[in-house]
Amino acid sequence: MTTPLRSESTDSPSARSRLVTPAQAWYAVAILTIANVSGFVDRQILNLLVRPIKRDLHVTDTEVSLLMGLSFVVFYSLLGLPIGRWIDRGHRPRIVALGAAVWSIMTMLTGTARSYAHLFIARIGVGAGEATLGPAAVSIIAEQFPRKTLGVAMSTYMMGTFLGSGVAYALSAFVVGRVDKPGLVHLPIVGDVFPWQLVFFYVGLPGLLVALLALTIREPRASGTRVLRDEVSARVPFADVWRYMRANARTIGALSFGFACSASVNYGVGAWLASFLIRTHEFTEVRAGLLIGVLTATLGPLGVVLGGRLTDALSKRGYIDAPLRVGMLGGLGMLIFAGLYPLVPSAIFAAALLVPVNIFAAMPWGAANAAIAEAMPPRMRGQGSAVYQLVVNLMAGVLGPTAVALLTDKVFRDPLALRYSLSLSAVVGMTLAIALLAWGRPAFRVTVQRLRDTGTDEADNAA
Repeated sequence: MTTPLRSESTDSPSARSRLVTPAQAWYAVAILTIANVSGFVDRQILNLLVRPIKRDLHVTDTEVSLLMGLSFVVFYSLLGLPIGRWIDRGHRPRIVALGAAVWSIMTMLTGTARSYAHLFIARIGVGAGEATLGPAAVSIIAEQFPRKTLGVAMSTYMMGTFLGSGVAYALSAFVVGRVDKPGLVHLPIVGDVFPWQLVFFYVGLPGLLVALLALTIREPRASGTRVLRDEVSARVPFADVWRYMRANARTIGALSFGFACSASVNYGVGAWLASFLIRTHEFTEVRAGLLIGVLTATLGPLGVVLGGRLTDALSKRGYIDAPLRVGMLGGLGMLIFAGLYPLVPSAIFAAALLVPVNIFAAMPWGAANAAIAEAMPPRMRGQGSAVYQLVVNLMAGVLGPTAVALLTDKVFRDPLALRYSLSLSAVVGMTLAIALLAWGRPAFRVTVQRLRDTGTDEADNAA
């Protein structure tokens, strides 16, 4: 059993968070947000290169979906568990810096891939590097902000997801017209590569600067009192984390699987939206990328900040389950608008419906990180966040893009039926997300209230 710690109050930061100033805390959020942008650019850049990848590597929609999902998320998710344990006791900014260096180098190695297998392995490496960021960011931010502003802080960090995706699409749109050509180009040292692979060098190199910036984040543990340093250095066995999660299984399960269903729809839309616009409405890659990039980079941050502010406003009014309420609202909006936009006959109408899609898709994610941070005792947040992200990313990254592709390839058996695959997956996924979050609300309230009341790491009774 671990030594009990006082939990954060609802009005003031924890003891450790007082070791950093508000300016230092927001600086950490800014750097982590930049890192999130970089990671998502490297992750999403593949999505607008479907046509040249299929042409040059002779692969199907399903095989491309495995590059978007399975290759990335398996190691991203599984490595999160040991990394979460490392985060709970290590120097978190250095961990983020190492991860940023790894995912950037592996992105550039993607540009050297000469076969589908080589491309698949390089994508695994990108996922392995990015596995450091999520659990570390949740741990750092949750430790440095009081509950009343945690939603906004988490939402600011999550803006990087949508800014990164938007930048990836816009950059791809700008570059793809210049590199989408048959044949090979010769690079010094690297050798011959397909023209579209040049994109991976353009987006990978800036991540090395992000790695250096991460080292400038202040780690409170390094300058804390001896008592606080001893508390952190004491190992929290994963058996204790697992025991806590089993005792609060309904809370953790509803959060993990509910937000995983929501994320699956987002991943599916992100992976195939450009292809949908190209196949159904005869967009060029450049036009599709610019539309998606602008919408994602502008409306995504708006949606995630709106979700964070709504979470904080509901929390101040006494709603303990505020993050889940926001998650359900986002799910309802996506069920309606993401289910509808693929089916309308007009390209203009579809583009107009993508405005609420982007807002509602982004809305839950600051709330989601705030929810898992609130549901886990402070010393278990790294490992607890890693388990949560294991479920969310494994389900969403594999199921999201691949479910859409399988419906297109195996059920409808027509590339032009992609629109129906997108609509069906959105309706089913968001219905499940809303149902799971609604089921988890009573248990979540019990778990969080128990942590506030007892201030211990051991909420032993099942929620």
